[in-house]
This record gives sequence, C-alpha cells and structure tokens, in this order.
Amino acid sequence: MKNIIPIYEFYPNAPNYSDGRFRIPRVRAKRGRGLRYSDAGFTLVELLIIIGILIILIAIAVPNLRFFQKESDLNNSAEEIINTLRLAQNKTLASEGASQYGVYFDNLTSPYQYTLFKGINYASRDNSFDEIHKLPSSVEMYDINLAGGKEVVFNRINGETSQVGNLSLRLVSDPSKTRTIYIENSGQVSLSSPTTPSDTNRVKDSRHVHFDYSRVIDTSTEKLTLTFDTTVTKEILISENLKEGQIYWEGEVDVSGQIQKLKIHTHRLNNPDTLFSIHRDRRYNNKSLEITISGDTSGYLIKYSADGLTTTKSSIFTSEPEWQ
Repeated sequence: MKNIIPIYEFYPNAPNYSDGRFRIPRVRAKRGRGLRYSDAGFTLVELLIIIGILIILIAIAVPNLRFFQKESDLNNSAEEIINTLRLAQNKTLASEGASQYGVYFDNLTSPYQYTLFKGINYASRDNSFDEIHKLPSSVEMYDINLAGGKEVVFNRINGETSQVGNLSLRLVSDPSKTRTIYIENSGQVSLSSPTTPSDTNRVKDSRHVHFDYSRVIDTSTEKLTLTFDTTVTKEILISENLKEGQIYWEGEVDVSGQIQKLKIHTHRLNNPDTLFSIHRDRRYNNKSLEITISGDTSGYLIKYSADGLTTTKSSIFTSEPEWQ
C-alpha cells in the first residue's frame, strides 16, 4: 500500500482549524516575489449572492426555452404537412398501386391529426394504407379552407388538385403565432401565398365556362346529352367517361358537315356538389348548343348561342355560368 502524504507537507504554512482540518489557501504571485499564500476565500454572503444570480438567470431562461421549443413545434409541423402533401402527390404521379393519394385533415380529434390515404377521396379510401400523423399538443389547426372540404387529392395525369386553398396552424398558448400552408391548382404546396395575376385586363369569354351543380349525380346510370342546332344530338354516358374520379369527355361532333369540338369535365364531382368546366372555342364551333343531364328534369345545364356570345341556364340546380 502506498504511503499517504499528509496535506500539510504540501502546504506547511497553511492555516488550520482547531479540529485538525486544513484550509487550502489561494496561491497568488507577484512580480519578483514568487508565490505566497492568502487565507482569503468566499464568504457565505458572497456565495448566496452568486446562487441568487444563477437562480434569476435560470428563471429568465427557462420560459424563453419553452417558447422557442413551442415555436419550433409550429415550424416543424408546417414543414411535415408540406412534406406529406408532396409525398401524396409523388405517389399519385408514380401511379403507386394504380391509385390516387391524398391527405385528410382532422381538426375534431385531440390532438389534431392528418392522414395520408390511398383512394379518390377519404370516404372511400383503402384504410389499410392510412398513415396517421399527430400534431404536437402545443399546435392546433384553426382554419381549413380547401374548396369546402378537409382533404387534398392529386390527379394522376399531372399532379394537379381541385382542392385549392389553405390550411392554418397556430400555437395554443400564443394564437398570434401562426403558419399557413397554401395549396395551388397546379399541385404546388408552400408557406408562401400564391401570387394571383391581375384579372382586370384579362379578356373573358365563353370559350371556357364554369358552373356549380348542386344535385348529386348518379355516375353509374346518368348521361349528358348535347343538342346542336336543336336537331343533332350526342349522348355521353358518364360511367364510360370517368377519369381519376372526375367526368372527362373530349370529342368532335359532325353537324351538317361541320365539325364541332368540345371538352366537358368536372373539377369537383359530388364533393359535396359538382363543378363543371366546359371548353367551347368559337374557332371550331358555329352551332348553337344545349347540354342536359338525364337525371335532371328541371331544365338544361347550359345553352350557347351559335356565336357563343350568350350563355344561359335553366336547371334549378345550376349556378349562373361564369366565363373564365
């Protein structure tokens, strides 16, 4: 066993207490004088002051750290939602499982959550493919504005979506701290508000017309009927003209030796209503046109004059046509 050297052999001049304990002195050096000892140390008052300062610094720092953590939760949640939307779009464009993909946002659960799903909509999805993501308890969804619904589904052909709008998040403890995610028709998703070109100087005409249709369409049995010049008709079976869950027909009709070119499709189908889009270019159409749907006996969906300068509707379920 090694010999234990008493501490006083290292500090022979160190002051000691009556009970034999030694106090380690400070060592100070002065130029030209070598080392000497000082018995000066921290007093109890000095020690309490230092502890008090540390407690104050900690009390100031901890709330700030918690705030930064919550704000980090908000930023991370927004980025994760954007990444999930992009993943759904990429899966759709890759035709993974020969299906569309989308994201459904649920603001009725606790905590709030969103689900990446497989299918043309959330209601008819294959729930075995659901990927559920929960928001931190410090973050809430307070505004969902997605074409009247709570989901975004992408098209397989071009990655676009008809569920255009935005989704807003905020901190529960500080509602002034928000993040808004914007979804554009092109399928682009970002935290930046899309720049909308000025509509003031754009020429609008009947080449491209939109209108809403409030009645539920039975896509398995109903058909569209095109009537040109009140005599020539073309019937379009909806069940045979569905693409990515939407009505889509494009074709030509011979009317007394003159070809009429049209495109009819929907941006929204029975979700909960339908948004029709009609393309009729006057360069290729010079006959009057009336479009009806078999399940609606109240009137026609839309009627064009031969020159395309007039568009009207008579169905009680159809909104006024809007030139695009």
